[in-house]
Amino acid sequence: MADWTRCASYFYPRRGCDVKLAPAIFMLLATLFWAGNYVVGGVAVSTMSPFDLTYLRWAIAIVPLVVIAHFVEKPRWGAVVRAWPLLLMLGVLGMLAYNLFLYEALNFTTPAGASLINAANPATMALLAALLVRDRLTGRGIAGIVVSLAGVLIILTQGSLTTLLGLDFNVGQLLMVGAVLVFSLYSIWGRLSRTVPPITATAAQAVLVFVVMTPFALVNGVEVPTDPEPILALLYIGIFPSVGAYVLWNLALRDTKASVAGIYLNLVTVFTALIGFLLGDSIPPVELVGGAVVIAGVLLTSIPSSTRRIRPGALTDGNKSVPPPVDL
Repeated sequence: MADWTRCASYFYPRRGCDVKLAPAIFMLLATLFWAGNYVVGGVAVSTMSPFDLTYLRWAIAIVPLVVIAHFVEKPRWGAVVRAWPLLLMLGVLGMLAYNLFLYEALNFTTPAGASLINAANPATMALLAALLVRDRLTGRGIAGIVVSLAGVLIILTQGSLTTLLGLDFNVGQLLMVGAVLVFSLYSIWGRLSRTVPPITATAAQAVLVFVVMTPFALVNGVEVPTDPEPILALLYIGIFPSVGAYVLWNLALRDTKASVAGIYLNLVTVFTALIGFLLGDSIPPVELVGGAVVIAGVLLTSIPSSTRRIRPGALTDGNKSVPPPVDL
């Protein structure tokens, strides 16, 4: 039987962790937490604006993120300060714009419908990386992108040619397309951050986003929930997807191949649908078909002919070789 008591040493690379299943368990928990962000976010936006939810989320998360980053990664904070322009750009894209798109989308579509479109993130990122930074695409990669985008189109149109020709799309699903685009840009440009460890970069971006949002919060005001349900939803979002998922994901990537981690990301969609099903929600069959097509395309895009081990700290906020669905 595995000695689970030694898993605490996983936070310190010099000691290692004897439990070989630890990375898999960490990634399972991270994707489960991110899936919960869709479901719980759908509850939260019924009483909070997307701006208030995003602002309060990072207000809760920044202190534990900074503390964990300091003790786990022991960063050179001077280097972090010098990297602030890039960290600010990444934070605005991945922590501000992405979440505003996501939470606004949940006002118009279901968590499952949003997560199905978000599943196209890896394929979309591969396409934009080829266009913007000249990443090489294989024939299988191109086929995967085409298949994934076809799956997204099925979801957007509900399989209806009339919807496609009339451009009569669901507003929430279109907002999720915007979320996918900004998160893909965030993932691509996140590769530029080489001097800041991943958890530290997550913490720094959260702090910068909080600072950027504060003047708007002071001018327009922020409504803090008072009822138990939205308070619990906010605490969940501020702790589990914002802190726990990022820390567990980045720790797992120290000993996980990029191709394997990419497959785990698809569990966000699976877990979101499963949680919704347990809560009594239903997913239209056409969305299930579109989601299956999206994931098939992602698998084509994400699994290279030969895989290599990802370097420790190769992700910034889960966004270098393999991005998380932020909430990721």
